[in-house]
Amino acid sequence: MVTAAEKLKAARLQKNLSLEDVSKATKIKVTFLDYIEKGEYSKLPSVSYAQGFVKNYVRYLGLNEEELMALFRREFSGEKAFSVLPKSFEKTEEFSVSRFKIGRSFILIALVFLIFFGYLLFQYRGAIFNPALTIISPKPGAVIYSSEVRVVGKTDPDATVYVDKNEVSVDPNGNFSKTINVFPGSVTIDIQAINKFRKQTEQSVTINVRGS
Repeated sequence: MVTAAEKLKAARLQKNLSLEDVSKATKIKVTFLDYIEKGEYSKLPSVSYAQGFVKNYVRYLGLNEEELMALFRREFSGEKAFSVLPKSFEKTEEFSVSRFKIGRSFILIALVFLIFFGYLLFQYRGAIFNPALTIISPKPGAVIYSSEVRVVGKTDPDATVYVDKNEVSVDPNGNFSKTINVFPGSVTIDIQAINKFRKQTEQSVTINVRGS
């Protein structure tokens, strides 16, 4: 009995067509056309590819599509032929789009969670971290020739600052300043910043006061 593969090859040769000619017209690779004419359907990428390629080949050659496809199905069991192939090769065309959609959805969900947790961390960072505290002036070991000294620094905008246990106002940018009275000698100034979660940072600056 003549197979579908043999009928296809015979029809091509009768039309004086090469595999390259058919490939250019049908956009089917020469290698795949060769597999079809040899009846080696299991070497094609998938079951759907095998059926599609044969159908296109039949139409291009102008053969009876119903007759050839019926003959093809009788001599070829897609499930049996492709059972030896890795699962990743089966139904590639059917699942490629769904896999892409699933992957894209996963990335979007991960991005949303990342943004959400980043926002929470930003809003509640004070519950985890102590407030920043930078003393700009005076510098440790500074010599002051006055009975007053101006303490200048920077902290978190929502923190409360105390200089020698006296509360100091903090502007929206976290800047603060406080002028205090000092006596001659070695003076230690204690600065404390406390946020709304009661996390605190303390610094001490020791200066030498020589008097005015």
